[in-house]
Amino acid sequence: MKHLKLENGKCYDGSQIQPMWAFRTFGIKDSSIISWVGPMKIEPDHLVDFEDAGLEIKGNNMLHFIVEHFDVQPANISICYHRQRILVMIIKDILQEFGIFTSRSGDDLYIKNIQTDKIGKLSVSIATCSISSMKIHFAMNLTENGTPKNIEVASLFEFGLNNEDISKVTEKICENYIMEINSITKDISKTKVF
Repeated sequence: MKHLKLENGKCYDGSQIQPMWAFRTFGIKDSSIISWVGPMKIEPDHLVDFEDAGLEIKGNNMLHFIVEHFDVQPANISICYHRQRILVMIIKDILQEFGIFTSRSGDDLYIKNIQTDKIGKLSVSIATCSISSMKIHFAMNLTENGTPKNIEVASLFEFGLNNEDISKVTEKICENYIMEINSITKDISKTKVF
């Protein structure tokens, strides 16, 4: 599995969740995790979650991850959602190492502001499949700028992280996710089955 860190600034519009985006855009012929910092404004034609129809899903400055797996054929949406949860739990653990304490509900992370006692939504995420691959998008707010006004949100800069921290967090998330997937593959290969 490969990690590619993009130059910052690319907008996530939902088209990146399409199958083989990493191959068509960057020539990556493998399972991959792509990371970058940039805005998000999901176009209605690219919505994957039926519950999100009619909602604004946007933010001016977010940390994005796009994961694509080809190791299960045909692709399996249940396995994809399990991997999404693994990614979210890895991110939760790493943020805690940097002093950001979150709570998790499904595939979303939340932060309680101890000064206002409000709970803000830190992340957005989706998992989906094509015939040939499993895809995950996960993103966290770096700032609250440009987020929907009707949603209480939280951001990493608000809770003390800076650009250097974000770079370190990004590397650790990608490294740990790849190690976790590789570890599962190795455990499968050494286990006697009946």
